[in-house]
Amino acid sequence: MIVTIDGPAGTGKSTVARLLADRLGFDFLNTGAMYRAVAYACLQKHLDLTDEKAVGEIANSLEIKFSRNRLYLDGNDVTEAIRGQQVTQSASIVAANPIVRARLVELQRAVGRGTNLVTEGRDQGTTVFPDAECKFFLTASPQERALRRQRELEEDGNFISLPELIEQQQLRDRRDESRACSPLCPAADAQIVDTTQMTLVEVAGYLEQLIQQVCPS
Repeated sequence: MIVTIDGPAGTGKSTVARLLADRLGFDFLNTGAMYRAVAYACLQKHLDLTDEKAVGEIANSLEIKFSRNRLYLDGNDVTEAIRGQQVTQSASIVAANPIVRARLVELQRAVGRGTNLVTEGRDQGTTVFPDAECKFFLTASPQERALRRQRELEEDGNFISLPELIEQQQLRDRRDESRACSPLCPAADAQIVDTTQMTLVEVAGYLEQLIQQVCPS
């Protein structure tokens, strides 16, 4: 069984997907981290992120693996390294590259074969797993999304003002929604869930209830 959770940044996708996977006893796939990993590799090589061919070659050459909620890039643990603000901003540029998307969609589908999976991202229900049994699209107010990102950054010892975060958020949303390849949008059969007034634990519990209605076993 595949459960997809899509939505823009700051809606709680990754945390909710991880919590939900734990509740259900499913595997968890953080696809956003995969795009961050590609962006990180390109930044390490000082590549022009708009160079479609060069970035695509990097993506095709990388070994990206998850183990115990850690992400390994060519055997190196980059879980913390990919959380930086520069990588975050670069990831949406890399994600618009059709070569990168084709490679990562291939890897994501391989993870989903023959397993029970909760996967989060921006195109999981539309492109990667269009036949998934349960699809969700999370939303939240711009203010709440920025607050969540601000708290996340502060945990890493960084501070960015809310107006700046909202501006970055709007730029990323426009880029994600307007890209030619797998633009950010809810699948036609996805349930849209506004997380603004809910804790992420509450969101995970709510999604679990919805899933049990569809598939009680």
